[in-house]
Amino acid sequence: SLLPPFLALLCFGAPAPALRAVGPTPPASPRRAEARTEAAAAEEPWCPYKVVAEGSAGGRLCFRTPARGFQCSARACRAHRSPGGALVANVLRNGSVLLQWAPPRPAAGLRGFALNCSWDGTYTRFPCDSVELGAACRDYLLPEAHGSVRYRLCLQPRVAPPRPAPPAHCVEFRVEPAAMRDIVVAMTAVGGTICVMLVFICLLVAYITENLMSPAAGAPRRA
Repeated sequence: SLLPPFLALLCFGAPAPALRAVGPTPPASPRRAEARTEAAAAEEPWCPYKVVAEGSAGGRLCFRTPARGFQCSARACRAHRSPGGALVANVLRNGSVLLQWAPPRPAAGLRGFALNCSWDGTYTRFPCDSVELGAACRDYLLPEAHGSVRYRLCLQPRVAPPRPAPPAHCVEFRVEPAAMRDIVVAMTAVGGTICVMLVFICLLVAYITENLMSPAAGAPRRA
């Protein structure tokens, strides 16, 4: 008879499905968190920054497009590197300076960067405007730099507490004065013109010597 098994099935019911143990999600490894931070910074289309003038409380928040893929060529600029090469100052021929830096290691907890600037005077060192940059920034452009002045720029990463702040990277450089650049360009242009004129004069003298002097010297004498 099928009645006893049917009654047992109604009393006890179908076996319950096996339950999986649910626990807290394991935290991501530091390497994965660092990779996510770098990926987010690479996808960021804007670099937020704030210029704080000397003696003022704060500045206005601005945004700029990062100059990704920029490479300093020997004809267009001159690169100056900090000890270790983490910070590079590309001094361009137009007097501007493009700063580039690598993300700190580890990058987890990074909140931004602080850029401090100073330059040498005759007897002392003077501070210039400082800049606060977002965590997505990897470069910054100094639009105008004074010629014949030695600059010192230090980049300090800012991290969330209680992590210790990484050491600052500093680079020093001197911008060639604009007047000297103009003199060099003018002398190069004048020198090239003089060389072309000398070559033309030499060719003219050779032509005169070859075609005018030789026939006169070799003409037959009359009886």
